[in-house]
Amino acid sequence: MLREGLIYLSQSSTAKKIVTQAPFARSMSQRFVPGETVEALIEAAQKANAAGLKVTANYLGESVHSEEAAHTAASVYQRILDMIAARGLDGNVSLKFTQLGQDIGEEFLLDNLLPILETAKKKDLFIRFDMESSEHTQSTLDDFEKLWTEGWRNIGVVLQSYLFRTAADAERMIELGTRVRLCKGAYVEPPEVAYQKAEEVDENFLRVMRALLSRGNYPAIATHDERMIRATLEHAKTDGVGAERFEFQMLHGVRRDVQQELVDQGYNVRVYIPFGEYWYPYLMRRLAERPANVLFMAGSIVKESPLGFLWPNRKKNVQ
Repeated sequence: MLREGLIYLSQSSTAKKIVTQAPFARSMSQRFVPGETVEALIEAAQKANAAGLKVTANYLGESVHSEEAAHTAASVYQRILDMIAARGLDGNVSLKFTQLGQDIGEEFLLDNLLPILETAKKKDLFIRFDMESSEHTQSTLDDFEKLWTEGWRNIGVVLQSYLFRTAADAERMIELGTRVRLCKGAYVEPPEVAYQKAEEVDENFLRVMRALLSRGNYPAIATHDERMIRATLEHAKTDGVGAERFEFQMLHGVRRDVQQELVDQGYNVRVYIPFGEYWYPYLMRRLAERPANVLFMAGSIVKESPLGFLWPNRKKNVQ
């Protein structure tokens, strides 16, 4: 019922009007999505850098079928790259192939991507291609590998531990020598392609994390789960993997306490900062995909508040 309610809210113009115009609601959403403009993104990135955090910027949008909209998204990413370089920020960008026109056609996608790739290469900046639902996994990896084969080396991809195929995909990425972000995955997937039990997703996450950490190229371990974080730190210590050889990634505004603890302990932490006019449906859809995220995000806020004593077993040191 909660999932259906959130999906309804994401599609309701009335709910959107109420939420987007309510000062309290908007101020709360800005914790996770700082604004609708590139300027709002850059301001959030500067604050993150000042706190010792690296950033990756994402212009909200996916499943684009209009060439005009896809070209607009490409121009926004070029502007972001220009501003990151001009401000000397420690940051890169994360983008979705479907936002740049993958569903329009592979040739269109690659043509639309080319100026972004060239701008990033010229400014020595990195581009991460986000992973979407399982129906796009193969095409995303195919298009990524095509770019890699053509000689683009400032690019990386994302793998999701809830998919059965991920361990094999990770081995292929290790063979190529590309940078991988490992996450659990947020989309609702059928049992034919994905683990349905949390413990199975976690087990696969740990399996792939260890392979990437030991043999991969600067992997990004994307999780807010302190069990996964501790397991990563333990494996790095056991296998002699220095802190400079990997990074943690977390969402902007989620578990800021843990982010800062890791930075203070000398680890690299990058926050994923989404922005854009689609912040409302983005937030609702992300919550709807996994309704437990409602409690997770609420808990994230409370754990960092003076009411944190409600979690007496919270370990302040993630090691």
